[in-house]
This record gives sequence, structure tokens and C-alpha cells, in this order.
Amino acid sequence: MAKFNFIATDPSGKEVRSTIEADTQAKAIAAIRAQNLFPTAIGMVDDTKSTNAAPRKAKKGGMEIKLPKFLRPKVKQKDLTMFTRQLATLMAAGMPLLRSLLVLERQATNPTLKDILHDMGESVKSGNSFSESLANFPKTFDNLYVNMVRAGEAGGVTEVVLTRLAEFMEKAQKIKNKVKGAMTYPLVILCAAIIITAVLMLTVIPKFEEIFADLLEGKSLPAITQLVIGASNVVKHYFIFIAAGLVGLWLLLSMLLHTKAGKRASDRFKAYLPVFGTLIRRTAIARLTRTLGTLLSSGVPMLQAIGIVRDTADNIIFYDALQKVHDGVKEGENMSGLMEQTKVFPPMVISMVDVGEETGKIADMLTRISDTYEDEVDNAVSGLTSILEPMVIILLALIVGTIVIAMFLPLVSIISSLNG
Repeated sequence: MAKFNFIATDPSGKEVRSTIEADTQAKAIAAIRAQNLFPTAIGMVDDTKSTNAAPRKAKKGGMEIKLPKFLRPKVKQKDLTMFTRQLATLMAAGMPLLRSLLVLERQATNPTLKDILHDMGESVKSGNSFSESLANFPKTFDNLYVNMVRAGEAGGVTEVVLTRLAEFMEKAQKIKNKVKGAMTYPLVILCAAIIITAVLMLTVIPKFEEIFADLLEGKSLPAITQLVIGASNVVKHYFIFIAAGLVGLWLLLSMLLHTKAGKRASDRFKAYLPVFGTLIRRTAIARLTRTLGTLLSSGVPMLQAIGIVRDTADNIIFYDALQKVHDGVKEGENMSGLMEQTKVFPPMVISMVDVGEETGKIADMLTRISDTYEDEVDNAVSGLTSILEPMVIILLALIVGTIVIAMFLPLVSIISSLNG
């Protein structure tokens, strides 16, 4: 048998430090709890050291140096998805939760996630459930994650719920990446247009202005040339004030968007934009129906599931709509009728939810809705990309072309006068 040092608390809250013999650490914890003690730390005794020493964390290379929390990297969605998938695989293979967390802690590359897994392992060792341990880290594991795991624990299917969570997170990340990818190329071209225009305005056009003043000898310039040179002078002489004004405007808008009225106006404006609005609404519906379907299929009660989906809604229009649905379902009304009253959800969504309520397969129907809208988002993103790319290129060509023509017209006049 191996010896284990442990720290525990008795029912009165008093700390107890002692040693116990057991075959494994799990049996040691069970023996400690059989003594009506609650273990907070446990470690195998090193024969080369005193058995009265308190258990310590392992250190590498002597002193353990940790960065302050605000300097540590955040846990990215990709890392969280990989952790969820790996944990589900280990638990499905029959590995206990505590050992699975230890394995994943050892191979974690993100230092923040490594610390979180260590703390979760300690929490599980002390007798807390997995969902309670997750709830200690709300910045990493949101309400959706915690409640799904809690439902899985209640039904004894934690590994199944973790697999569903991983699939949900992978699909959500896939949609997000597609939208980002579609916007990357147009944004790069737009930034290039801004930089090129700024360089021309600040350096090239002032040189041409000097040349025109010397060679034209007071003759008037074409209207388009005067306009471009005037714009160049404004940018050149008032660049600091223009930059300060743009920064001030950005800060003012940021402050307004943090207010409830500003957030509502912004979300409504984005949701009903001519081209982008359709994409935003479809993405929101795909995400909300996927989340609600995943929660219901994992055993979360309907009212609680709607509340979680409501709290995870990014757009305040859908938040208000789900609040009305939540209140109506609480009073015993059908969800499909309430969704129709909000005038936010499309008829197809309402009809499929109605069929799901009648057949008792609402979770399956919500998943099918999500699949349909994700396909529509894919098509919309492809179409948007095909439209935006030529539009941005045309915009760049118009800006640069206007400047070139404005500088070329006086040169024609100068060449004609020289030939004369």
C-alpha cells in the first residue's frame, strides 16, 4: 500500500492534516470521506521526505514563476473545443473524470487552461461535482456549458453531453470562421485604398501643386483638379484635427453602444441592413435554434433552456423576442404561437417548431432548422463575397482614377502650351 498525505476539513470547518494508507489515490479519498472528513488536498508520500509535510504542487526547474492573471493568454474557443472533445473521448473510453482532467492538464499548451484544469481537478477531489467545478470559471465556461454538463450528470450521460457540446462548438466556430473569411479580402482591399489615398494626398499631390503653380503661371486649373488639391490641403494641414475627430467620434459611438438604447438601435440597424441584415438574421437564428436543440436533447428543461438561449443571444431584438417566449411558456402557452407573435422568426421556423411540439420531437426539429439556416448562411456568405470583392476593387479604382485624371488634365494643358 502507498501512503498519502492529505489536508481535510471536519464538519465544524477545522483543518485536519494527516496520513493514510491506500492502494490508489481514489481509494484514499474514499477512506478519508468515510471518516466524515472533506479532503482539500492529497498527495503521495515521498519516502525521502518527512511524512508530516503537507502535500505540495509539483514544480519544474526549482522555483515556479507565474505571470499575473491579466498578462496570461485567454482560453481561445479553439482550445476550449479541443478540450471538450478530448474529455468526451476519454470519458467514453471509460477513464474516470479526475484522471481525465489530470491527463488533459499535462498536455495543455495554454497556461491559463492548464491552471483552470488543475483547479478543477482539486475541486473534484474535494467532492464537488464537475458542473460545480466548471461554474467557478464563468469567463471560460459560460452558462450554456455548465447547464448542459449539469443535465448530463443528472442523467448519467456526461460523456454524451460533452460530445454534443463539442459538435455544437465546432459548428458555431465553423460559421464564425466563414463569415470572417468572407470579410477578410474586402477589408484588406479597403485598407489598401485608404493607405494609398492618404499617401497620394499627403505626399504626391502637394508636389504636383507646386509644379502646376510654376508652369501654368497663374492660369486656372480644371474644377476636378482644384477639388482634389483642396482636399489634399485640408488633409495635410488639419490631419491631427481630423484624426482626433475620428477618434472622438469612435469613442462617442462606443459609449452610446454600451447604453441600452444605443445597443437596441445598433442591433436593429444591423439586422435590417439591405445586404448584411439577412446574413446577420440567418446566423442568429441558426445559432439560437442549434443551442436550444442541443440543450433540450441533453435533458435541460424547456423553460430553463429558453432562458439560457435568451441570455446567450448577441442581438437585443432576439433577446426581447426570447424573453416574450420565455414568459409565455412559463404561463403554459405554445412556443410556436409565441414565436409568431414576436414577428422576428420566419414562418418556416414557426411551422417546424409547431410540428415539433405536436409530434414531441421539438429538439430534432430545432436541429433541422439550424442545419437549414447554416446552409443558407454558407450560400449567403458565398454570394456576399462574390459581390463585395468587385465592388471594393471598383471603389479603389474610382478613387485612384479620379486622382490620376485630376493630375493629368493640367499636364495636357501644359504640354499644349509648350508645343504652341
